[in-house]
Amino acid sequence: MHAMQYAFTLPAGYGTGRVRERVARTGHLLDDWPGLGLKAYLLRERGVHGSPVDQYAPFYLWDTVEGMNSFLWEGAFQRPTDDFGRPSVRQWTGLAYEEGDAARSPARWAVRRRRPVPEGVPLAETAARAVRETGRRAGEAGTLLAAAAVDTARWELVHFSLHAHEAPVGAEGDVFEVLHLSVPGRDRLPRGRQW
Repeated sequence: MHAMQYAFTLPAGYGTGRVRERVARTGHLLDDWPGLGLKAYLLRERGVHGSPVDQYAPFYLWDTVEGMNSFLWEGAFQRPTDDFGRPSVRQWTGLAYEEGDAARSPARWAVRRRRPVPEGVPLAETAARAVRETGRRAGEAGTLLAAAAVDTARWELVHFSLHAHEAPVGAEGDVFEVLHLSVPGRDRLPRGRQW
C-alpha cells in the first residue's frame, strides 16, 4: 500500500463552492481506476475545525505503484495541475491499514495527523506503535478506516482516518470534509501491518 496526497491552498475569494462543483462534476472519473484503493476528495475551510486556510487536498491509498504512476503520468493528474498549478505530491510507504465498524457507511470527515518519527526510538518500535495506533483508531465508533504510512526521506509518519459522523471531538491533526470517495480497489488493500 502507498499513500499519496497533494494540496491546493485556494486564493482568497476563490470560494470553496467552486471546488464542490468541480468534485460533483468530475469525482466519478476515478471510481474505477486500476490500482487505486481509494481516493478521498477532501476540503477544509478557513475557520472550520480550526483550519487556517481554504484547501482542496485529495488523499489516496494505492494498491499498486503502477496505478499511482499511471495516474500521475498518463493525463489524469494533468487536469488539476492545469487549473491550480503543479503541487508538491507527498508519498508515504504503507505501515498499516484497518477497516472500522462503519466501513460501509458514507464518509463525511477525514482526519490527517502528521508527525516526525521520533529520534532515539528504535524504528521497529515506532512502526509497531503506528500499527497499534491504526488498530485503535479503526476501533473508534463511526470510523470507516484508518491507515498509517511513513515518508523515510523526511522521517514523517502520517495517520489517516475516515469517519461516518461528525469529526472526532478534539481530533488531533487536520480535519477535512469528504466531498466524494472513489473506492475501486478498497477491498484489495491489505489489512494489518504492511510488512
